[in-house]
Amino acid sequence: MKRRVVVTGLGAVTPLGLNVKTSWNKLVSGACGITKLKDLSGYEKIPCQIAASIPHGSGSEEFNLINHVSKSEARIMSMSTVYGLVACSEALEDAQWLPKSQKSKERTGVCIGVGMSDLTTIYEAADALKQGYSKVSPFFVPKILPNMAAGHVSIKYGFHGPNHTVSTACATGCHAIGDAFKFIQNNFADVMVCGGSEASINPLAMAGFCRLRALCTSCNDSPQIASKPFDKTRDGFVMGEGSAILILEELNHALERGSKIYAEILGYGLSGDASHITAPHESGVGAVLAMQRAIIDANLKPPDITYINAHATSTPLGDAIELKAITSVFGDSVKTLSVSSTKGAHGHLLGAAGNLESLFTVLACHESILPPTINLNDKCEEGADINCISNVSQKWNSTKKVALKNSFGFGGTNACLCIGEYVP
Repeated sequence: MKRRVVVTGLGAVTPLGLNVKTSWNKLVSGACGITKLKDLSGYEKIPCQIAASIPHGSGSEEFNLINHVSKSEARIMSMSTVYGLVACSEALEDAQWLPKSQKSKERTGVCIGVGMSDLTTIYEAADALKQGYSKVSPFFVPKILPNMAAGHVSIKYGFHGPNHTVSTACATGCHAIGDAFKFIQNNFADVMVCGGSEASINPLAMAGFCRLRALCTSCNDSPQIASKPFDKTRDGFVMGEGSAILILEELNHALERGSKIYAEILGYGLSGDASHITAPHESGVGAVLAMQRAIIDANLKPPDITYINAHATSTPLGDAIELKAITSVFGDSVKTLSVSSTKGAHGHLLGAAGNLESLFTVLACHESILPPTINLNDKCEEGADINCISNVSQKWNSTKKVALKNSFGFGGTNACLCIGEYVP
């Protein structure tokens, strides 16, 4: 028998809110966290001037850095690491897992991914080097390493289990949860702190994605309608930032300590498109294989799945191919399937997208609510036979709630998680 793996804690810092409860409530109510950039310095000539940012400041709904890290810590940490630490703190508290014994710490691991290195730090270091070697910070290299979020979490809490990092572009967060799931299934750990974190809203990153023609550039004056997955008028994604952390736990370990259980991770599928560095294969073969493999790993069949939290980023090509892939996998049962992309509400968090959306999928299972695809007013033809949950949340009425979570990344890397309500 495979070891069963359940979700016992959640933590998040998102464009919708600075914790899980606020983020979820705003999501299911149809709110949007995308705004015009407050400080346009450096963005004046960039076609996209909107983003789903974490609001910084001292207000009640703003992220105040000094409340979370000391000045000395801020010098050695990237902002993605800070977001990851804050989300991790909430998740561990939620799971009530702050072990004191050495044995428990040795059986607790960390798997947190980051999609992009801290480009702001890289740019500043390059500028400092022009002024002289000694002007380069000794913390430059540690700040930009993708594994530092996982490292800092492990160091802070003394976790000696697997210390692992994934960096697979926009599939990072989903891969991180899937790998953590397998670590527990294969008895490498009893508890895994997993997810992803990202802080890539800066002029260099925005310019780079604009040059790829990947970002929405038509809604600078109407940011809340810029991200519109599956809509015929979609024209690119909106950059987001933040972190989401899940605590995964072996079932008997969770039951023995009376843990609250949100949902169960049932399966994990991975694939490669083997096609193009940025565009998915036109047939959707990578997405098809990832979904099929996750369903097989969960020992289920396509009709058992009644909800998919899609990767759909609001790009013309990607959304259409994902819908084609879903139709290919599910056949006639696509008519009883519900699909939504929450990126209309929080933008695309790159390496922290799959984990945040997995967190929302876990809550969908737990709360029996399917989050909406906001800004979906004229559905593209590829989704003609699919309920894409336009604009308003829906009650999830299935007898047993089982979902897929898709994530796809540049380089043709694909991940899919199968997540279901916990059934004793």
